[in-house]
Amino acid sequence: MADDVRTSTGELYPLIEPFNRGNLDVGDGHTLYWEECGNPDGPAVVFLHGGPGAGCAPSHRRLFDPGHWRIVLFDQRGCGLSKPTAGIEANTTQHVIADMEAIRSHLNINDWLVFGGSWGSLLAVAYGIAHSDRCTGFVIRGVFLGEREELRWFVEDMGRFFPNAKRKFVEALPSGERDDIMGNYHKRLIDPDPTIHQPAADAWSNFESACARLIPSGNSDTGGSLSLSRIEAHYFVNDMFLAPRYILDNVAKIAHLPCVMVQGRYDVICPPWTADSLSRAWPGSELVMVNDAGHSAFEPGIRKALVKATDQMRQINQ
Repeated sequence: MADDVRTSTGELYPLIEPFNRGNLDVGDGHTLYWEECGNPDGPAVVFLHGGPGAGCAPSHRRLFDPGHWRIVLFDQRGCGLSKPTAGIEANTTQHVIADMEAIRSHLNINDWLVFGGSWGSLLAVAYGIAHSDRCTGFVIRGVFLGEREELRWFVEDMGRFFPNAKRKFVEALPSGERDDIMGNYHKRLIDPDPTIHQPAADAWSNFESACARLIPSGNSDTGGSLSLSRIEAHYFVNDMFLAPRYILDNVAKIAHLPCVMVQGRYDVICPPWTADSLSRAWPGSELVMVNDAGHSAFEPGIRKALVKATDQMRQINQ
């Protein structure tokens, strides 16, 4: 390794602008926004955002050394700058995996490092299971396996740590709808009437945001709340469009590839038991437990561990 530039400090890289961007028609009425940043001649890395439904942000570009990586980011179906906004038709895990292949082919990329957080961690591993020959390795954060136990935790039990936030989440539903929180939120979120779906979307987004950090920020940002909440609920009621134990039962297909998992010790949204389960099923993977962090990618300990992980992967992606 060279010195200076090759030595990881764990600090975010400077904000950069894309050198290439566009919109790709992937069929089913969906058009995906994509962008490339960093070194156009470097090894590729694809960033997979969370949610499902969250979308990418300029800050995500800063997790990768722009002098080394050809950084690919895209907004998944219904998210961010992709169209239609909050679209759930033809929007499944299998569709998004196919979209990744479409983007890879469109950009003439042979293989890439796969980076994903939260829902993006599940998508990263599911993509790898389907296309292991296109992956050079994985960096995943806030590990999520998509099991019913995790979905029940999110809706029913996460609020035990944030009772005020849970109370607001439940009370946003009429009293007659509180016996089935997930089902009735889903019904409201897919309702075409904005007076019905938007209050539900804001309540869902606020609940998730309130639980995302070790120390809650107290700030509420419901921008993009409809995409996040509608698409998440759509995936949740469909068990993430995966069979039970799909990830754990198939991880052997990618166990030969390197993987760094970054997990907040006090992640309430994606509790550490999932990262522990996956790391034990993936011999040779590295689990980095950040002891002073929750779920957010940009808590200090998490972001430093993620940058160090992507820098570490430079050694095998020269």
